[in-house]
Amino acid sequence: MVVIRNKKLRDILRIAIPFVAVPLVVLLGVCVFDDKFYAYISLVITVLSVVLFISGFEQRKIGTRRMVLVVVLTVLSVVGRFIPIFKPVTAVTIIAGMYLGSEAGFLVGVLSAVISNFFWGQGPWTPFQMFAWGMIGLIAGIFANGLKKSRILLYAYGAVAGMLFSFIMDIWTVLWYNNGFNLQMYLASIMAAVPMTLVYMVSNVLFLVILAGPIGKKLERIKIRYGV
Repeated sequence: MVVIRNKKLRDILRIAIPFVAVPLVVLLGVCVFDDKFYAYISLVITVLSVVLFISGFEQRKIGTRRMVLVVVLTVLSVVGRFIPIFKPVTAVTIIAGMYLGSEAGFLVGVLSAVISNFFWGQGPWTPFQMFAWGMIGLIAGIFANGLKKSRILLYAYGAVAGMLFSFIMDIWTVLWYNNGFNLQMYLASIMAAVPMTLVYMVSNVLFLVILAGPIGKKLERIKIRYGV
């Protein structure tokens, strides 16, 4: 596992990658390049996410152990997409961010989207899914202390994350249909997606109720035992 030793560089990467580089790559992919380039865009986002993850730790041993946990949670998330209607992807991504850090949450979200879409279908929507789930995991890591202390806050964030995912995907919908962003069409898309957004919100809360406690306890034990 590669380690970035320069702390200042790590701090820059931890801000620049999720808030500047990845959104820029996503927008370039849909506004500049042809739809056929989505695979390259997804690859670039994946690489950036791994670099972001690497920037979050200083010791190779700790980074390797965190990566193992990221892989396990990603597999759980990908398998969960085969559950009809209700999907645990967002909930697992939130849990990853809470207990493993923002960078790990972002990586789990990104990998969950790109890997599961090998089964559900890759396309120009994939980079938007990667970004949406990645940001949900990142934000969960930023507010981890509050989310761990209050289940009400955790469930509320799960519901908000459902809206956030839907709003981001609606941006792609408008850009794809309109070949450019149109506010009225975007608002109409949001309204049309209300039933599906409600499903996202309910499923997120449901899976957080079921998974947050058991998985969180196990991750906390692993962190203490192995110094992750």
